[in-house]
Amino acid sequence: MAKFKILVSDKLAQEGLDILNGVEGFQVDSKYGLPPEELKKIIGDYDALIVRSGTNVTADIIETAKKLKVIGRAGVGLDNVDLKAATAKGILAMNTPGGNTTSTAEHSFSMILALARSIPQAYTSIKVGKKWDRNTFKGAELYDKTLGVIGLGRIGSTVAKFAKAFGMKVVAYDPFLSKEIAMNKGVEIVELADLLKTSDFITIHIPKTDETANMISDKEFATVKKNLRIVNCARGGIIDEKALVKALQEKRIAGAALDVFDVEPPDFNSPMFQLDNIIYTPHLGASTNEAQINVAIEIAHSVRDALLGKGIINAANFPSVDAESYRVLEPYITLGASIAKFAGQLVNGRVSKIVITYSGEVAKYKIAPITLSIVNGLLTPILGDAVNFINALDLAKERGIDIQEITSNQVGEFVNCIKVELITDKEKFEILGTLSANNQPRIVKINDVYAEAIPQGHMIFFNNNDKPGLVGRVGTILAENHINIAAITLSRASKNGVAVSVVNVDSEVSEAVIEKLRATKDVVFVKSLKV
Repeated sequence: MAKFKILVSDKLAQEGLDILNGVEGFQVDSKYGLPPEELKKIIGDYDALIVRSGTNVTADIIETAKKLKVIGRAGVGLDNVDLKAATAKGILAMNTPGGNTTSTAEHSFSMILALARSIPQAYTSIKVGKKWDRNTFKGAELYDKTLGVIGLGRIGSTVAKFAKAFGMKVVAYDPFLSKEIAMNKGVEIVELADLLKTSDFITIHIPKTDETANMISDKEFATVKKNLRIVNCARGGIIDEKALVKALQEKRIAGAALDVFDVEPPDFNSPMFQLDNIIYTPHLGASTNEAQINVAIEIAHSVRDALLGKGIINAANFPSVDAESYRVLEPYITLGASIAKFAGQLVNGRVSKIVITYSGEVAKYKIAPITLSIVNGLLTPILGDAVNFINALDLAKERGIDIQEITSNQVGEFVNCIKVELITDKEKFEILGTLSANNQPRIVKINDVYAEAIPQGHMIFFNNNDKPGLVGRVGTILAENHINIAAITLSRASKNGVAVSVVNVDSEVSEAVIEKLRATKDVVFVKSLKV
């Protein structure tokens, strides 16, 4: 019987399918071109869905996906996946940003060259009109011209490298890239307004989002050079198509080249297709044999590893962790979840702030997955199945919880540990956790009391007066109710003060038993916990 069922709803290169089919326990079903209603009927049976650009994974499809853990997109964008709905449901959404970098960059630069020299128009003139017209198709050189790159990621950086080989000056707009990194690429970072004013050619390499939709419109075209040639091989709708047509009709710009459109396939009755200063291709950026194989292999590896718990790479709604790093981080992820679940059941009041301090070995790695684990663990006692590793930060943000991460060489006498401080409207609660010699979670401090507690399974937490006889009284009540003690921890801040006791038991403790314990001499506070 299959352990994981994977649906491939768009054509995927055989090399990718072979990887998935080669995993014991994987059942891979390839069903291409499914209508949305048909996909909704069957998606509930699958643990993973792999798509390209043909399948739109909408919120209503995601809502019916009861078992779905991973959505893999064999391509750069995730605009055909409702990321918000996937995140809310705790589904990983993964893409393949590196698989078609070379293919898309080469196509983009091909469009720049074709646009500069009017190659498609000249070809058509000879092929269809049988004309030998050298004057009409006089072109422009790239040498010593300025190329403006909007988005200096993998593809944008590769196009910039091509441009520099042609002797172009390259400027870029990318608000998430430091000037130092851009300088190392030989590129000057500028504001968008400056890029628009100074560029002879512009190439776009950003995703389409609410912020980037119609980023280049009438206002922007009013500021550019009249010799500007603009290329978009990223996503349709980043350039306002109506504004582009107007700019081309009025000769406000020299030309445009589009591989992508707001709606695909586009309306061929649009005035855009009556113009002679624009060239088009039908979304061919990633359409090379090499790119199709690369993205198929990349998404197959990513989905396989995510399902098998071997690491998460290229997830849009979860921090990427390679297999080697994940091997180191996994016990800390478990530790974070354990101590947070423990603390979340004890803390009083509304949590407004979480301060997480990482020290020792763990601080050298990407801590974001552990933070997600901690927030998930903290919210689970409150929100139950509604919260998970994927949506935990979003849910915390919705509730106005401020989350701070600190890395340190050492916390007190503990070199390798995680400290979680919870600030509420009633108290400040602090818990420290570390790993045992065999990488098992241990609680080593609760507020100001040092401990050696195992955050696992069913537990009973006590605050009690540090007086003789408590253990005997507690043990008697548990024995009378057929509850076996697995481990017990007794700790105190000072002699004869209030102590902390954690009792691990083999079965659930009923509220009736908790009431008996609460009525026991020297018990100040008692609560049943489950981690």
